[in-house]
Amino acid sequence: MYSRTSTINSTNGFSQQIDRLLGELDTAEAVVVGAGAGLSAAAGFTYGGERFREHFADFEARYGFHDMYTGGFHPYDTPEEYWAYWSRNILVNRYMDAPLPVYRRLLALLEGKNYFVLTTNVDHCFQKAGFDKARLFYTQGDYGLFQCSGPCCQETFDNEGTVRAMAARQQNLRIPSDLVPRCPRCGRPLTMNLRVDDAFVQDEGWYAAARRYQDFVRRHRGCAILYLELGVGMNTPGIIKFNFWRQVHQNRKAKYVCINRGQSYAPHEIEKQSLCIDADIGAILSEL
Repeated sequence: MYSRTSTINSTNGFSQQIDRLLGELDTAEAVVVGAGAGLSAAAGFTYGGERFREHFADFEARYGFHDMYTGGFHPYDTPEEYWAYWSRNILVNRYMDAPLPVYRRLLALLEGKNYFVLTTNVDHCFQKAGFDKARLFYTQGDYGLFQCSGPCCQETFDNEGTVRAMAARQQNLRIPSDLVPRCPRCGRPLTMNLRVDDAFVQDEGWYAAARRYQDFVRRHRGCAILYLELGVGMNTPGIIKFNFWRQVHQNRKAKYVCINRGQSYAPHEIEKQSLCIDADIGAILSEL
């Protein structure tokens, strides 16, 4: 559908880009926000560097990995070690607030707008910042939910109490054996509700959010709708990026705005409907 060569839009300085973005927001009948990992990174939820060492220096010293992402795939010898790492990871990335006010600034920008959020992020930053839960679709899961590893059922289970207990009671990088979580339906080990394979559980809440998103897009088909993409890379481009390109291509009134440092581009087919800003998302939202 799209030509292989992408185009990077640039204007004479960020001030003109910001003015144009504000204009697009002002005239849009509806806004669909597509958020990827880059948005949370801009909010300070980085998985390496100083933040990693602050929370995981003991794991780094013992196991030799140097970022939270790699730590999630380490072959721990026991469930007690595995959950010592993951309980702390979930605590830090799901139940702590983002260090920078990027999400709150985005919410302020959307105040009074008819919006919906489609995101591949699993850290729940939107809800913690005050976004309406009914306007959010977390497609890839939620750090705050467990599911059966089987799975034996299409259910998820809130994990905050268990995660906080595991993080508080771990010693020597292990949790007590009695805290290893098991499915209340079949007794199998529980795991995180994250889309990593075909065992991912899409529960009733997931399907309800999917229907709300699909209904929002359907109701505004043919309208002046702004697709605002923030920090989306190429790990799962079909969920947001390609989806947004297709929607814009099919609707001459639609506009596509992409803000992403180093990865801000659009195909030639929608170039005239696009604004691509190659910059830090936090800096742009701060200017807005």
